[in-house]
Amino acid sequence: MIVLITGATSGIGKSCAELFSKKGYKTILIGRRRNRLLSLSKKIGVKKSLPVQLDVRNKKDVFKTISNLPKSFKKISILINNAGLAWGLEAAHLANIKKWETMIDTNCKGLVYMTRAILPDFIRRNSGHIINIGSVAGTYPYSGGNVYGGTKAFVKQFSLGLKSDLLGTKVKITNIEPGMANTEFSLVRYSGNKKKAKDVYKNMTPLTAKDIADTIFWAIDRPPHVNINRIELMPLQQGFNFFAISRTGKIK
Repeated sequence: MIVLITGATSGIGKSCAELFSKKGYKTILIGRRRNRLLSLSKKIGVKKSLPVQLDVRNKKDVFKTISNLPKSFKKISILINNAGLAWGLEAAHLANIKKWETMIDTNCKGLVYMTRAILPDFIRRNSGHIINIGSVAGTYPYSGGNVYGGTKAFVKQFSLGLKSDLLGTKVKITNIEPGMANTEFSLVRYSGNKKKAKDVYKNMTPLTAKDIADTIFWAIDRPPHVNINRIELMPLQQGFNFFAISRTGKIK
């Protein structure tokens, strides 16, 4: 069994690589940071892992990489579309367009490219499982979550669309939607500001990357006739946004 993991250099992706390797899977580790890829590959075993430096936003490179995988790593069983990010919390009229484009290119386009590159082989073999990493932000809006939430709503709907397209095959599709998780997520969102990132989880216990990796493995480890469509998970101490109200005076 071979699992391909995008965004494997940190957080959820790294935890998935470690867990699936312990469970006996060979891993294809996709990421942009070469040194981290090599370090992770060495940790979990160079003979059963393939580190591949790749930016999933580059369509040409994605398809070329999948086409040129070594024979011993070509028969992918599971695709974990984990690469993604949130960048910034500015209101829409103040947001940096570059940040918006980066989120769209990574969270939506990168996921689509990787899925399209691998799915035809799943269909040919009538076997495989796609795990998309969505977010509770794709369901519950919050101030400053504009485009990030929009990209994760796309992941949700794309996953549902795949489920419809895959009807009649043995290929599975699951959307995992975590809430607050203490990974590099907030550090990226705040452009490397460690204090702001740390304050996000102040006086509460967030999810860990391992929590989410365990959930992913559970979804994959169901009997052949069971497809887990969607899992939403949050820390116990996270709730839902209440309806926001502007109290700037009555509108005349």
